[in-house]
Amino acid sequence: MLSKKYRAMLGKGSVIMELSAFANARAREIGAENVFDFSLGNPSVPAPGAYDERIASLLKSEPGKAVHGYSQGLGNREAREKIAASLNRRFGMNYDPDDLFMTCGAAGALAHAIRLVTEPGDSVLTFAPHFPEYAPYVTLADRRLDVVPAREEDFQIHFDALEEIMRPGVQAVLINTPNNPSGAVYSAETLKKLADFLLRKEREYGHELWLISDEPYREILFDGIRQAYPARFYPRTLSCYSFSKSLSVPGDRIGYLAVNPACGESRAAARMAAQISRGLGHDSAAALMQRAAADCCDLTADFSVYERNMNLLYDELTALGFSIVRPGGTFYMFPRSLEPDAGEFCRKAMKYDLVLVPSDSFGVPGHFRIAYCTETAKVERSLDAWRRFVKTEY
Repeated sequence: MLSKKYRAMLGKGSVIMELSAFANARAREIGAENVFDFSLGNPSVPAPGAYDERIASLLKSEPGKAVHGYSQGLGNREAREKIAASLNRRFGMNYDPDDLFMTCGAAGALAHAIRLVTEPGDSVLTFAPHFPEYAPYVTLADRRLDVVPAREEDFQIHFDALEEIMRPGVQAVLINTPNNPSGAVYSAETLKKLADFLLRKEREYGHELWLISDEPYREILFDGIRQAYPARFYPRTLSCYSFSKSLSVPGDRIGYLAVNPACGESRAAARMAAQISRGLGHDSAAALMQRAAADCCDLTADFSVYERNMNLLYDELTALGFSIVRPGGTFYMFPRSLEPDAGEFCRKAMKYDLVLVPSDSFGVPGHFRIAYCTETAKVERSLDAWRRFVKTEY
């Protein structure tokens, strides 16, 4: 018999992927240039040339096993050395290569982190708005996801609501900064306040609390904003990272889990992550991508197009009457919809070939997400559709 659990999920797929499929089908009907698909956060800028060059160089100069064979349990040693050195230099940390575990993107890092610091039945707490896939990441590991309501005026952490929802059964807190979908960047003040809160709750509950920090958008920042490094504030931090956005290589599926050495158990934790892989079928990230990403870990793609797109949309939509918390980073925007039912709002937008994601799956009603990781010319062409949509429907 096929699994009842996964059969039940067949009717509850990702809204984002469903909308992306609709946009692709619509593009085949009327041409991709006429469909303003803001659904899927698929990086649109090219990878740095040095990254592609490094892959070509590795394929040409390295023995087959070095780039096509299995890597060590924690990942390629040389790659971990380079990434640890980069983190230490950039963020004032003290990582050893053995504090890192190489993964298939941030999703792989999160899957390991959740299992590393919780047991079945434990709660993982996160903050709205949140990436919808956090729910299956947590619940399919037989844990419970608790969500703290959003502070909608700025999408920083709602500490009063956090105090109300926090309970002894929570073993880990999951944050995402810069945030998908809001683009909010948690300030150093916010991170320090969260660290103080967790330390206080550890004393109150008599057990450790872990901070799982989901950081794939760490380098995509606007308006001169800087992202404080969460592990600098809290010793029991698991940093989950992907090169998908920084290097614009989502299909290469390469990232890492970094365990803060200040926790006192970082090397044991990294080795335990390798054991978790035995049950997940993860069995190490691709050797070639480990090498190439590590060699380019201080580089980024050119993110200026995202900032241009953000400014174009922010200026136009606010002029049209939308209420928007200005994004500090990522390539997402999370305006308030022009009617309470975000789903109905997005369905109306589809009549104008504007493909938007309603906010319900992000844990906040009455908003929608725009993924503006597309060419600027398409964003510019979309502005007339936005004007017609708002004028006609509202």
